[in-house]
Amino acid sequence: MKIIRRVIAATVLFMLLVTIASAQGLPKAKTPEEVGLSSDRLKRISAGFQADVDKGVIPGAVVMIVRKGKVAYFEAIGYQDREKKIPMKRDSIFRIASMSKPFTSLAIMMLVEEGKIQLFQPASRYLPEFKNLKVGVEKTDPATSQKELILLAPDREMTVQDLMRHTSGITYGIFGKSMVKDLYNKTKEGNPFDFSQTNAEMVAKLSKLPLANQPGTTWEYSHSTDVLGRIVEVVSGLELDTFIAERITKPLKLSETGFWAEGEKQAGRVAEPQVDPATGKKPIMAPDATKRPSWISGGGGMLSTASDYAHFCQMFLNKGTLDSVRLVAPKTVELMSSNHLPPGTKFPLGSWAQFVAMLPSPEMGQGFGLGFCVRTEPGLNPSPGSVGDYYWAGLYGTYFWIDPKEQLVAVLMLNATAQRLPYRAVMRDYVYQAIMK
Repeated sequence: MKIIRRVIAATVLFMLLVTIASAQGLPKAKTPEEVGLSSDRLKRISAGFQADVDKGVIPGAVVMIVRKGKVAYFEAIGYQDREKKIPMKRDSIFRIASMSKPFTSLAIMMLVEEGKIQLFQPASRYLPEFKNLKVGVEKTDPATSQKELILLAPDREMTVQDLMRHTSGITYGIFGKSMVKDLYNKTKEGNPFDFSQTNAEMVAKLSKLPLANQPGTTWEYSHSTDVLGRIVEVVSGLELDTFIAERITKPLKLSETGFWAEGEKQAGRVAEPQVDPATGKKPIMAPDATKRPSWISGGGGMLSTASDYAHFCQMFLNKGTLDSVRLVAPKTVELMSSNHLPPGTKFPLGSWAQFVAMLPSPEMGQGFGLGFCVRTEPGLNPSPGSVGDYYWAGLYGTYFWIDPKEQLVAVLMLNATAQRLPYRAVMRDYVYQAIMK
């Protein structure tokens, strides 16, 4: 009987340890071949990034690939801080910039599921400041050839859906050139890109600026997701960082993801850009990553690790659930990852010419959903992928995508603002060339 009890106790302990281990992270594939990837071809990722580290092009990178629910590749390459000679680690923490947007978009959809927000409603229902917004239209005086900005009433109000898909008419002053963008950039007091402000103050600034386009007509990357962050605050009664922590990161056990690196253990793992040889200085990034910011930017203020972000993506790939925690329903994920841009949507090609492969246009075989760019057609786009894959990137060099057809999640963490575009393309090439079955 004692032997039987010991066997039972050992079995229970083993099962408990297995349960704890599975809850702490995604299982690791025994070999990449177990999930249909080539070990030899995956080595090209390490070799390629290491070569650019050695050349001084980038400080370093962390790459994680998950297929069929298992980690097939997870490597840290180069330096977390080149100047201080600190090696990159798998758990190095990165400023993810616009890869914050999917977190805010998910927060909105969680409130939609609860009946507290409706996508078709005007944004002014939740933000009364937006009730009387005007559209700025440039007109040229034929007599003097001078341009002037005419303010017109919008054909319709922007909706929450417009904010989610970047057709709100709001813009970013930092991309491109126009008279409306000049107003965005004119003064600190009126500039919505101000790290000393709160979300409420940002919305107040935007309410006094004209829209760059008629709502619903033009896809233009913008402060729209920052506005969504303020809607989350108004509707939930919680500050955005608190909502995301309590409703998303804590339930998913994303302990390294938030709006600042807390404590010495996290602060010592924040990855830094390297000195630009041309200027002798490091590129300017967001404010001190080790302190809670004044502006809890839902559009670009978060930090994370490759592992945490891969887990977040796996939740979407699992249609809203991870480790028995469900955040949203499968149909909600389906809605978010579908194209929401109507036929005839215009695109600001001038300011987005360099991002051509990421443009959510029919010419690129893409659209835009509720927080992500979505591939809608085979071919057309120069980067490999699958119809139905969805993705986005961050200003400082981070990039991710989710491919349901291939049961694939890929995450790149990188500090290389000026060089970021080629790495988005090469990451896709590296990953898809390694898929064997």
